[in-house]
Amino acid sequence: MTKIAISELIEKIVMFDDQQAFKLIYQHYFIRLFRLSFSIVKTKELAEEITNDALVMLWHKRTRLPAIHNLDIYLYTAVKNDSVTKLNKEQAKYTTDISTVMGEMVQITADPEKLMISAEMAKQLTAAIASLPPRCRLIFKLIKEDGMKYKEVAALLDLSVKTVEAQLTIAVKKIMTVTQLRVNSRKTSQL
Repeated sequence: MTKIAISELIEKIVMFDDQQAFKLIYQHYFIRLFRLSFSIVKTKELAEEITNDALVMLWHKRTRLPAIHNLDIYLYTAVKNDSVTKLNKEQAKYTTDISTVMGEMVQITADPEKLMISAEMAKQLTAAIASLPPRCRLIFKLIKEDGMKYKEVAALLDLSVKTVEAQLTIAVKKIMTVTQLRVNSRKTSQL
């Protein structure tokens, strides 16, 4: 579809609330926007939802369409941003604060068996931290053990704050994976 044809369809949508014109715009952009979203979120359902939301929002804000100089850029940017936001939210669901995990692992109880398990978990946590790559381990220790702020660690190690955040996320995920695998294997062996 040419830019002129798209402009004519937009004009019909704005002036006459032409649903048929919107349907043509929807069909023209859907697969392209879907591919972009899918390349980011990696799930068909979420990519479809994001793409559909962006195009439906276009209909709801149709009176503002004349202010959009390049519909391609507008839609691609909207879909990309929404995809990244939703991907981050999905990933955040599976991230647990390490202090919560440490608190649960090192919790002291009166029951000797539980105390022994807690000591075992503390050893596993220490081993998991030791198994991290050097820079990742250093960042983890500076933030979680020494209580430094992300900006301070970034300045100290001459890294960006985003790199520090990414490295800490990697550290926490690896620690969680190692400790959960060991907990799950222990539970399986008890059955």
